[in-house]
Amino acid sequence: MGTCLVDKIAIIGVGLIGGSFALALKRAHAVQRVIGWDTDADNLSLATQLGVVDEAALSIEQAVADADVVMLAVPVGSMLTAAQQVVKHMKPGAVLSDTGSVKQTVVAQVEPLAQASSVYFVAGHPISGTERSGAGSAFAELYHNKRCILTPTVNTNISALTLIEKLWQTAGSEVVHMDVVKHDRILAAISHLPHMIAYSLVNSVSSYDRYPENILDYSAGGFRDFTRIASSDPIMWRDIALNNRESLLEMIGQFEQFLAELKQDITSADGARLYEFFYRSKVSRDAILANVAKDD
Repeated sequence: MGTCLVDKIAIIGVGLIGGSFALALKRAHAVQRVIGWDTDADNLSLATQLGVVDEAALSIEQAVADADVVMLAVPVGSMLTAAQQVVKHMKPGAVLSDTGSVKQTVVAQVEPLAQASSVYFVAGHPISGTERSGAGSAFAELYHNKRCILTPTVNTNISALTLIEKLWQTAGSEVVHMDVVKHDRILAAISHLPHMIAYSLVNSVSSYDRYPENILDYSAGGFRDFTRIASSDPIMWRDIALNNRESLLEMIGQFEQFLAELKQDITSADGARLYEFFYRSKVSRDAILANVAKDD
């Protein structure tokens, strides 16, 4: 039996991220009761049937009433609206947190609401996920040996921060603290840009019309593996692109520079420069794999 950290937690948005968090805490016996609420009634019903949540709330008010912790696991573009709804019904001293992939806009929007309602807000982002979505995709091991970034500010309550940190550690994550600006820039590079490239690549290849048949029928494992993330939720990635525009545009600009360099090397048939370009990338990629193996 694990240590119970909270009596009642409300999960707002019972999909892959929120549902997996709930399952991990339930498995560890870190919470007495998990209440779920979702804009999709069918998804919420499925979450109840699968035991992802103990109870499906009929409203946000019912979900967060007397909850010790409320976790917002909704798309970044929906975070403000969800926060506005929940803080009105949370008890004073309760802890509000989130799982958003962009932190500057979320913190700027949600932290003042929490302060005005005597609620403690701790911004967070689990670095884990799959291309699947919905309660049916949730599984308790999603966060095992993964990182969760918390982005406390000067206004963050230490006790609330400690509680959220313990919850993510209980879910299996290594928790690190990071400045919100640094978070958004790093995530733009390692997560947001790759998704933009994957979506663009699929659109580019699927629009290729030189031959009458669908050339995607000939795609092998490499193409499928590289573009797997293009099956991710379009709403989530629309919101991320809009809310992390500055950092993402910076990374797209850098990518364009390297793509232009590669295009020029191919145009000029410069074998030496092509080899150097590919070799540079291979060395960097191999170093990443070596570091992962060392950490394991």
